Amino acid sequence: MKPLRRHLISTSRKVLCTAALAASLTTAAVVGNPPTADAGESAPTPDSPQATDRGNPRLTLPDLAAPAPPTAGGTGPGGASNNGIPATALDAYKRAELAVGAALPNCHLPWQLVAGIGRVESVHASAYGLKADGSTERPIRGPRLDGNGFAKILDTDKGAFDGDGQFDRAVGPLQFIPSTWAQWGADGNADGTRNPNNIYDAALGAGLYLCAGDKDLRRAQDLDRAVLSYNSSREYVNTVLAWMRLYQNGVDGVTNPPATVPPNDTVPPVTQPPYTDPPNRTLPQPKPKPKPDKPKPEKPKPEKPKPEKPQPTVAGLERLGDGTLQAEAGSEFTEKAQAKAKLSDGKAAAKAVVVFEIEGDTSGTVFAGTGKTHAVVKTDAAGVATAPVLKAGDKAGDEPGAFTLRATVYGTTHEYTVKYAGTVTPKPAPVVKKLVRTGEDAERALVAEVGDAKFKQSVSVLAADADGKGVAGTVVTAGLLAKNKAGEWVPAETGPYFADGAGRTVHKLELTPADASGRVDLPAVRLAEDVEPGTYRLRLTTPEGVELVIELEVKKAADADPEKDPNPEASATPPATKP
Repeated sequence: MKPLRRHLISTSRKVLCTAALAASLTTAAVVGNPPTADAGESAPTPDSPQATDRGNPRLTLPDLAAPAPPTAGGTGPGGASNNGIPATALDAYKRAELAVGAALPNCHLPWQLVAGIGRVESVHASAYGLKADGSTERPIRGPRLDGNGFAKILDTDKGAFDGDGQFDRAVGPLQFIPSTWAQWGADGNADGTRNPNNIYDAALGAGLYLCAGDKDLRRAQDLDRAVLSYNSSREYVNTVLAWMRLYQNGVDGVTNPPATVPPNDTVPPVTQPPYTDPPNRTLPQPKPKPKPDKPKPEKPKPEKPKPEKPQPTVAGLERLGDGTLQAEAGSEFTEKAQAKAKLSDGKAAAKAVVVFEIEGDTSGTVFAGTGKTHAVVKTDAAGVATAPVLKAGDKAGDEPGAFTLRATVYGTTHEYTVKYAGTVTPKPAPVVKKLVRTGEDAERALVAEVGDAKFKQSVSVLAADADGKGVAGTVVTAGLLAKNKAGEWVPAETGPYFADGAGRTVHKLELTPADASGRVDLPAVRLAEDVEPGTYRLRLTTPEGVELVIELEVKKAADADPEKDPNPEASATPPATKP
């Protein structure tokens, strides 16, 4: 049997005592990667490493007759609730109860049971510098399990949690054996890691471990079996349960302590003396009954009740569709992920809770409208759960982004998972479709007079796509044109010109690429001293073949106007002659 891999329900870091918040926890995130341990047990067994009697360092029974007086309920790492439970530890225990209740509602885990284990194992980490985030200033490690006075358990975590590369040690506020944590570790504070040294993670892992194997902790035998699976010591069980009952009756202002019970936490059986006749009393002898003439009819034997058929439970999850999802960066996915849950009798599992979670390199992909990477959905009457719409992130670069969408449904002893392969492709590069001159003089030609150093009007253009949005980085080439003798527009060799970066005269120039808004500013168009009056053209082109032509008009100087010139014939430009 494969290990029972669990995606754990995390909770909001708020007060957890209202019914509304408790209800909201059923839609909390399922986080953390599934364990890779191959412990091979779907439920703890008496021979599990965790169940080994590891010694009992804190097996002092509480004073059940008089619970400790309430103290201030602090909010920081030093704050404590009633009976000495630090506020952070109490928050972790209550979260574990609510999270396990959402995933395994038939277990009925009380937070006070987890608190009882936390009290016995580490006194709620109170002496180790418990912080508000659930971590501790100093590590909590049990004795070396080298067979010398304790069980012998060889190293299983390469010293990752217990700092010992040869033998295992129990670690953290709830003293998990590393091999047990590898299978049952949980993420109780939704930080993406499973750390037995964090009381939020440890409390949730302990709750799931105690509930494993389809237990109902309201049944005394299941409760006893659960605690024994944690540490196979009757003294340990008695102490944990005593603390649990104390917390059930003396925490958070409840002041009804239970009656004192013997230290071994058992109630002695009620016995009754055997019956004896009173002295000097003779019992009357019964009179013989006459035999009946006819035998009495035999009473019909009551029919044995037929055993009730077990209720079908969730026993599978089937992926619908081809399992692929694809969208361009920044857009919504057109296809929704769907999965069908089935019961053990083969019928559809209606109203089953399915958790969808985006894993791996998510490429910024989230569920649209919530911005989260997880969603909790109930199946419809046909057993089908449909995930909310996904929105792809803005993936930079040319390579597509890949992610995995996981869908999980929980059965009583197993979880069932299917996956979808998601791809986010980059947006296609915008294409320039037009060059548009901007500014107040956009519709006018550039005008200058002979003798001017340059055209006074500046030129700016917008490189835009089909929708008119600017395309950043567009390369534009500016070229000056003049008419040849045949009246054709050809690249100019004289007349207006540009100055390149070295100050040289050029008639064609590659401009600085468009800025983020798609704007391109042209340098000044200059005039040679010997420029001929007339019409020229400024042609702007892009590599895509988009073109914009702007008219340039060079007029005679004002003092050379025929109306003012006394000798217009002398100032007239002679006609061009053939070579």
